[in-house]
Parts: sequence; structure tokens; C-alpha cells
Amino acid sequence: MTKKVYLHVGTPKTGTSYLQHVLYHNRRMLHRHGFHYPADRFDAHFLAALDLMRMPWGGLEAQAIGTWDTLAASVRRAHGDSIISHEILATASRVQIGRALESLGHDRDTEIHLVLSVRDLVRQIPAEWQENVKHRAALSYRAFIDRIQDPRREGRIPTWFWGVQEIPDILDRWGRDLPSEHVHVVTVPPSGGSPDLLWKRFVEAFGLDGIDLQLDGERVNPSLGAAETTLIRRINRAANEELDPVFYRPLVRELVAHQTLSRRTRTPRLALPPDVHPWASELEEAWIAEIRARGYDVIGDLDDLRGAPPARDYTDPDHPDEALVSGAAVDALKTVLLDHARLQRELGQAEAELRDTQRQLEKAYLRPTYRWREKLVRRLETGNTGRLMMKAYRRARGRSSRSA
Repeated sequence: MTKKVYLHVGTPKTGTSYLQHVLYHNRRMLHRHGFHYPADRFDAHFLAALDLMRMPWGGLEAQAIGTWDTLAASVRRAHGDSIISHEILATASRVQIGRALESLGHDRDTEIHLVLSVRDLVRQIPAEWQENVKHRAALSYRAFIDRIQDPRREGRIPTWFWGVQEIPDILDRWGRDLPSEHVHVVTVPPSGGSPDLLWKRFVEAFGLDGIDLQLDGERVNPSLGAAETTLIRRINRAANEELDPVFYRPLVRELVAHQTLSRRTRTPRLALPPDVHPWASELEEAWIAEIRARGYDVIGDLDDLRGAPPARDYTDPDHPDEALVSGAAVDALKTVLLDHARLQRELGQAEAELRDTQRQLEKAYLRPTYRWREKLVRRLETGNTGRLMMKAYRRARGRSSRSA
């Protein structure tokens, strides 16, 4: 019987974090229904993608070495169908894609199904700039847009953006050796629709109908408002040279951005500048026509790739309302202060426990029986017979410590 591998390769900001959260936390349930989600940690597929593409990522690439081969071997051994999911796979080269498909058993006993979740450019462009900011970037919004609009597409930012967002190109690279009916395009519904609709489309794409998966405790990559994103960009400009990357992620991205500023939902949201709309709309129409012509399996509606009209009250994050930025800064500072106080309390408790343990050790050392046993061990260690006796004693105790 031919196995299926559902290979979900992106794109970013299309519900991927939530999808991966559900798949990871329902691994046992999936297994009982014949699906294999190979992951021993939440970011296993992320590390495998880094390994496949030899991509640097703040030092994590060292942890990633060999993880793609491990994942692929697990898929080949599996008896049922498998699911692989990570959005950075969208930017893989043709050579890397060829290696990936071959390692998963393509053209042998495995049927590869490509899944690509897509969203309109009107939402994707501001989302991508914000993600850059949350990864230490200090580039202004207008400079970001100018770079991705430059037809030369030179440099890190446009190379990454189009690598993970140019839908026809991604489908061409990943799907060139696959039948069109094995390429599934999942469209993200417009804003304001049912929150369950995108999940239902994922269920259809992966063939998960009828499986009672637990959907609570969702893991998401939350968005920030215009003023909040501006604050993070200013923090990056001020602290990047002094703040080590290993501290940036937990302090700035997670604590300040995700856990604090994302809760400020009543401030103006990021949007596409009105003057950029015609260019984005033209691209959207071209992509819709090309996807329709290729005959892929579309789950949802290609009209979803047409973005909303320009915002009536556009807020420029390069020239924000300073009162809103100040409010965000106060919230961020409050969070950092409270977290510092928590760490100080935990440190004080740890120091108290350490002092108590030290006192207990000192009391134990002062006991006559402890000193007598210590002298006896030292005496036995000076002779061959004594060392043999101590070796036998330690073996009987099941301990290798010389203090036993």
C-alpha cells in the first residue's frame, strides 16, 4: 500500500504556528488514526528545515545538524501517512527540494502531497515587516517596502520575502515533479470570518476528517499594532549592539512583544500604505490567474487572495502617535520590572536553600561518625586490599562516586 507524506511548506503568517501546535500535541491521537507526526520536541520540524537548507538562525543551526535525515528516516519507517510542517521550507532551493523529496521516498513507495497555505499580500507585507522587527531588524516600514518593490530583489530582505511569499514560484519549485492533484493550496479566509474556517481547510488538506483532535491551548504568533512595532524597532536600534542574541529572544521578542505588547489590541493595526495597494493588487490578480491555470487542488477560495481595500485611517508606523508609543513603552517597562523582581525573589529563595544545604553539610561533617568513616575510607584507599574492598562496596551500592 502506498504511503502518503503531506509536506506543508508555508507560507509564514498563515496559521502555521497554530497548526503545528495542534499536530504536535495530538501526536498520539494522530498515530491511532494512522498518521505519523515525527517530532520529539515542538520545534523539531523547524530544526529539520534549518538542517535541510543549511540556514543560519541565531546559533540554532548547530542544534539542527543531522535532524532532517533523522526526520526523513522516521517518515520512511512509518507504516501510515506522515505530516511534515514548517513555513521556512517555502524558501528552499530546487536542489534542496530534490534532496528532501528523495529522502522522503518520492518515486519509490511514497506519494508526496504538497500543502501550501497562502494569504493576500495586503496582509502579508505588513506582517513580514513586523516579523523582521521581532527578529532584531531596525529597518523602517517604508524602507522595507521599497526594498521588496525593487525589481532587482537584491539583499537579504527581498530575497527572504519573495522566497517565502511569491506563491507561483514556491509552487513551481516544490511541485514541479508532482501531479497537480497532489498540490493543495489552502487559502486563508479574509479578516472577520469564522475563526474555525482555516482549521477546517487544514483538516481537509491533510485528510484529518473524523479525528477528535484537542484544539485548546493554542500556540500563536501574535501580532502587534503600529505603535507597538515602532517601539520594538526603537529598542532594536538602541540595544542590538549590546544585547546578545541569546537574550534578545526571551526578553524582547517573547516577554515584551508577545506576552505584553500583543495584548494592546485597541491601538491602530499595521496596514499596507494606500499608495502601495495598486502594485500589490496587480500581483494578487496575476497569482490568482496562474494558480487557476495550473489546476491545483484549491481548498478555500482563490478570491481570498484579493486583499481588502486600503485602510481609511492609515497609521504610518514610521510617524506614529508618540502618546501611543509612550503608553506601549510604559507597559513594556512595567513587565520588565516585574519580571526582574520575580527573578530576584527566585534568586533569593535559591540562595537561602543553598545556605541551608551548606549548614546541613557542615553539621553532618562535624558528627563523629562522619569523621570516623572519612578516616576509614582514606586508610583503606592506601592499600591494595583496602582499594579492592572499597571497589566491591561501591559496586554493591551501585554507585561510582569516590565519596560512597
